[in-house]
Amino acid sequence: MKTLIYYFTGTGNSLAAAKRIAAEQGDCALVPIASLADTPVNIVSDADHVGIVFPVYFAGLPAMVASFAGRLDLSRSQYTFAVATYGGFGAEAALRQLDGILRGRPGHGLDAGFMVKMPSNYIIMYNPPSGEKLQGVLAAAGAELETISREIRDSTRADPGYPLSIRLMHLLFYPRFASHVHGDDKKFSVTEKCTSCGTCAAICPAHNIELVDGRPVWQHRCELCCGCIHLCPAEAIQAGPKTAARTRYRNPGVHIGDFKAQAEKRT
Repeated sequence: MKTLIYYFTGTGNSLAAAKRIAAEQGDCALVPIASLADTPVNIVSDADHVGIVFPVYFAGLPAMVASFAGRLDLSRSQYTFAVATYGGFGAEAALRQLDGILRGRPGHGLDAGFMVKMPSNYIIMYNPPSGEKLQGVLAAAGAELETISREIRDSTRADPGYPLSIRLMHLLFYPRFASHVHGDDKKFSVTEKCTSCGTCAAICPAHNIELVDGRPVWQHRCELCCGCIHLCPAEAIQAGPKTAARTRYRNPGVHIGDFKAQAEKRT
């Protein structure tokens, strides 16, 4: 039985989750959603099991994940699952949004939707966890992923539910995010600490950063994943006056090379 897991990650949480799930499945391949951004309209998967692993943004899907789902053909697949990694709220809404998109495509919707709490790291608004708190969240996520991985291997059906409070949060937060996300890179700036290393451009899943005279310039197709600010080795990228004092975060199971591989395009 072949399993194919599509993933999108900003700071590594969703890729770490996808790797853990893949290890339990046997014949399994990981495919970055970002690498398929310029592929034809229909993305046809012939795997028996197809999964989508992604972070929750403002009680919904990252824009790139929503676009990808709208081009995915699952008519040849037997079992479809999704895993939403989240730090705050809205995972149920994001899974429900994904299911609705897939049901409008050839094939079928989600057979199972799972949620995993991961270290929250939207540095624009708050400080990511560190120390014992960080280790506690990662340990709990690891245990949860162990259970989820077995359930996926066994083709378990799972409905995460969709409480009214979460529906209201989605309606309150997501529409503005979706309508403004690509231009929200105006939040970012670069300081004199920049070494012109090019890491930000190389790891950006949206290919949203170009180096001009050795310094990053954002191109207004941002996903607001905050990978650039978290992964800059010099901590030269900021988003307003408060981020300079905040902790940078990268999931310890994911390396810079993994982010660069995610950003590579496929034909």
